[in-house]
Amino acid sequence: MDGPTTRVLLIDPDQARREMAAKRLRAQGYAVDDTGDPAVGADLALRSPPAAVVADLWMPSISGVQLCRLLCSEPATADVPVILCGDRDEPRNRFWAERAGAAAYVIKGRTAELVSALARVIDLRPKEDDSFFVQLSGGSGDIRDRLARHLDAALFDSVLAAELRSLGNAGSFDRLFDRLAQFMSQVLRYRWIALSIERPERFAIHRHPSCDAAEKTARAVLRVAPSTTALHIEDEDPIADSEGPEPVVVDIYFDRASIARFACAPAPGHEQEAQLQAKIIERELGGAIRIATLVEESERLATTDGLTGLMNRRAFGAAMSNEVSRSTRHGYPLAVMMLDVDHFKQINDKRGHASGDRVLAKLGALLVEHLRKGDIAARWGGEEFVVALTSTDRESAPIAAERLRVAIEELIVTDGGGERISITASLGVAAWRESDTVESVVDNADRAMYASKAAGRNRVTVAAEPILLSSTRPKQRTSIAV
Repeated sequence: MDGPTTRVLLIDPDQARREMAAKRLRAQGYAVDDTGDPAVGADLALRSPPAAVVADLWMPSISGVQLCRLLCSEPATADVPVILCGDRDEPRNRFWAERAGAAAYVIKGRTAELVSALARVIDLRPKEDDSFFVQLSGGSGDIRDRLARHLDAALFDSVLAAELRSLGNAGSFDRLFDRLAQFMSQVLRYRWIALSIERPERFAIHRHPSCDAAEKTARAVLRVAPSTTALHIEDEDPIADSEGPEPVVVDIYFDRASIARFACAPAPGHEQEAQLQAKIIERELGGAIRIATLVEESERLATTDGLTGLMNRRAFGAAMSNEVSRSTRHGYPLAVMMLDVDHFKQINDKRGHASGDRVLAKLGALLVEHLRKGDIAARWGGEEFVVALTSTDRESAPIAAERLRVAIEELIVTDGGGERISITASLGVAAWRESDTVESVVDNADRAMYASKAAGRNRVTVAAEPILLSSTRPKQRTSIAV
């Protein structure tokens, strides 16, 4: 303690208790100012900041929690420690005191504990001369206006934080950013906002359609590689200006590790708002991003074959159902192709299972490379694969299957010793008919595939109707299932 000049402000509506506490503190060498009105007490603290403030936790008109938050937010009293006093040693009271920013919580009537807490918090207070922070107050009315503004700001902060945390249920990065853009455009004027995450590598930007240069700037400030695919959300919510204040950039943390970066290019005159809201995003968005990406990854793992990277059987069924609905609604043709690696058991037996896995992985990559963007490929199970050939009719489907058969035959895969593994596949093709279900068209392709195996393997068999092919490849092997 610094001696008798150490001034303490005591605020307690109970006059008898306040006078007794003031007497005990003066006996300990403190200079004590006391009042029963929290608004008057706040005014006194702002006019001439004391070494510490001791206030009742629950007071009429202005609570100790509100008073503490107000003093912590004002430059003149930001470093003044506040000790809040409550009737009982309840977790609830300590919780509110801690959340309000109080330096300590003390039970009323425990003078020794109060004196000890005062000595501790005053000793921890910065010793620099803060006199230049002192500001005059306009009395209790001004205090109530300041408190109302502070509470409005705190309410806005809490609402924004709650909205950001709720983005965790978006289920994917794309949906999270879309909802973030919708919300941010309601509370801030900006030219663009952008978000990037490191693992998995993702990047998204919300901008006005006319601001083509925004993406280049956003990639630069977020350090996003040109090769990273961007999610673009373009509408007229952002302003159309291409020039303006410098972007505000913050790192977003989860469990003390940086997991993402956020950037906002504010509209002119909205720089301070952008800074404040970016700070809330920095503090609150990390958990939502982590949850959304975990859900997205778990869904991906649940629908993806780990060896080939293709869809698994369950995911293909769902995708095929959607494609059948689209085909039925719009009259688009659709075909299904099944393929099975010939003599795959021999590859495993002679070359080892690692070589067999290498064959399947290479075949999965070949399908991704060989098929069109709209086609749907999946690992059906074991060494079997299935492909939905979208917008493909009966004449075109066998041609596509034949090209794939040749590509498989020419595929170069080596075993662990560097020796090439010879690969061929038997394929079956079935075209979608109005009477078909997903199960029936896949079953037709499967039957055609087994017909290819029965006919000698390394060939394409078409279910149902005979098809004449225009291809003249000498190694072409296409037959019709009877």
